[in-house]
Amino acid sequence: MYILGRSDRVGTKTTFKPDPIIFPNTQFKYPVLYRRLQELAFLNRGVKIIFRDERTGDGETFHYKRGILEFVEHLNRASEPVHKDILYVVGKHQGVGLEVAIQYSSEFTENVHSYVNNISTTEGGTHISGFRAALTRSLNNYGKKQGLFKQLALSGDDFREGLTAVISLRVPEPQFEGQTKTKLGNSEVEGIVNSALGDFLNRFLEENPKTAKIIVQKGLLAAEARESARKARLLVRERKGVLAGGALPGKLRDCSSRDMERCELYLVEGDSAGGSAEGGRIREFQAILPLRGKIINAYKARDEKVLANEEIRSMISAIGSGIGEDLDINKRRYGKIIIMTDADVDGSHIRTLLLTFFYRQMYGLVKGGCVYVAQPPLFRVRHRKQVEYVQTEEEMRARLIEAGLQDAVFEPGDGRRIEGDEMERLCRTLAALEESLIALERRGVGLRTHAALQDPESGKLPVYHVFLGHQEHWFPSRKDLEEFLAQQEAEVGEELKLEDAPAGTEGTVGNGDGHEIGRLRIVELHEVRSINNQLAELHEMGFEIDSLMPQERTGVEESRYHLRRGDMVTGMEDLRGLLAAVRAAGEKGLQITRFKGLGEMNAEELRQTTLDPENRTLLQVTMEDAAAADEMFLVLMGDKVEPRREFIEKHALEARNLDV
Repeated sequence: MYILGRSDRVGTKTTFKPDPIIFPNTQFKYPVLYRRLQELAFLNRGVKIIFRDERTGDGETFHYKRGILEFVEHLNRASEPVHKDILYVVGKHQGVGLEVAIQYSSEFTENVHSYVNNISTTEGGTHISGFRAALTRSLNNYGKKQGLFKQLALSGDDFREGLTAVISLRVPEPQFEGQTKTKLGNSEVEGIVNSALGDFLNRFLEENPKTAKIIVQKGLLAAEARESARKARLLVRERKGVLAGGALPGKLRDCSSRDMERCELYLVEGDSAGGSAEGGRIREFQAILPLRGKIINAYKARDEKVLANEEIRSMISAIGSGIGEDLDINKRRYGKIIIMTDADVDGSHIRTLLLTFFYRQMYGLVKGGCVYVAQPPLFRVRHRKQVEYVQTEEEMRARLIEAGLQDAVFEPGDGRRIEGDEMERLCRTLAALEESLIALERRGVGLRTHAALQDPESGKLPVYHVFLGHQEHWFPSRKDLEEFLAQQEAEVGEELKLEDAPAGTEGTVGNGDGHEIGRLRIVELHEVRSINNQLAELHEMGFEIDSLMPQERTGVEESRYHLRRGDMVTGMEDLRGLLAAVRAAGEKGLQITRFKGLGEMNAEELRQTTLDPENRTLLQVTMEDAAAADEMFLVLMGDKVEPRREFIEKHALEARNLDV
């Protein structure tokens, strides 16, 4: 402990730095920390957690006064709750602190998050067993008492369809199973949770008959749907044959091998691509199943509707492992299930729908690492008699720059000749800068306008755009911004309220004594941080920000910059044009074809690039965080439009390779 001096501040500061000798990867993942810290704020109501990533400046403040009640609302933000009030239980029983929040939604999945002493118990345990037993018993007793059940027997799964719940326990001496502490083993906890929750539910159902009827009827509908799905699965099971072709779908081009681990099934978008894949496959161990159109959204539809879809039934029969509760991964007919779609928007949509289906109905295949995504190339490059294939847009640009840099000399007009390693460094810096400048311009912020706001001392462009009333302010750092806000708050005598709406569009807010405070809105331009780093790099190489913008000149004058490559000379008016000139030089003598779909490749090309295990690239579908995956599927594939629109608006500037 070091005593640095006197202070009226109290608290504990903990610093942790991972040892690279022990940890192979010492890079912290922002999404993982974000999710975990948000969970802790939900579980400990009233606690404020300020999270900031100083690498990028991203961050968030988590503060939830209603705790897990807000957690349930957050989990259901993309769903439609079937009852307004959240069932809430809190108390201490036999030394165990218990807090439970429950709300049903219109979804068809169970969404239960459980914690013991703030530790996420993803594998459940005795507290989950007690929770499920109390829920099933209480709802069953109420339904029978009210005469709501006729001849159909309801199970616990029926009562948990559409259930969203957060269970948080404080156990004095927890006993976890395994090193990861993801399953609680205390036997006494099951009875405590069962008894406490059962008493609450019995009382709540009697006192709230309207909500009780809604919940029980949802379970009844789930039971009816389960029975329909059981009959549909029975039909599918009767039609399929394991390791035999007699009952397989007619459009399946099966392989000859019966070695399951070696066999591969390609799910191909469209009959055209299916024809090319059929001609290019290795018939011994590769099977092709062409899919027509976009399959049903398995997240929004009930099981019986999903199983009624012809393309779904074809996949189930071909794979042979069964689905849902009947799934047996050892009975699958293929070691790898490979999704192969076009590299356009429609292809991405079909791939997402297929992944949704596997997540909902064949989760065991995903968990077992059996599902893959093929990566067909985007480009074919011909040079004389040589043919190469390039996977991505980024790789294509990099190759063109590499080719264009050979024997290239850049003359900036100040007597220098930049070539070799220095030329490569300049182009690498401009390439990094180009992406950030495009993102900035997508926001409607031009470089020339922004450059006029450059800080003269640091040379940095402002990162924060602040609207206060009808005035605009720019700040290069968080420190400058906070000093400005503190000064404004001192002048008006109260805290400024942050608004989401554009400044000046909704009037002003009064502070109660007649003084008007302008609305405050802060826009953070994240890409400017990267731009500032690249500007510093350019400064070291003798270029300032004005070199990136054309100069206003009159008359016929020689170009400002020149790129020489052999006898070819290319002039340009700003440094941003250098990359385009280098790529154009690298493209000389090349015939480049961009594939928009798999059908544009002939059978030989498809085999060489996408089917041949020696040359192809496959991405294995993995799931590190099942809860995060479920939340993402709910936002992107659920019924509510607003959360999906918010997600798109938040990440729109990160989109790449748009087919528009």
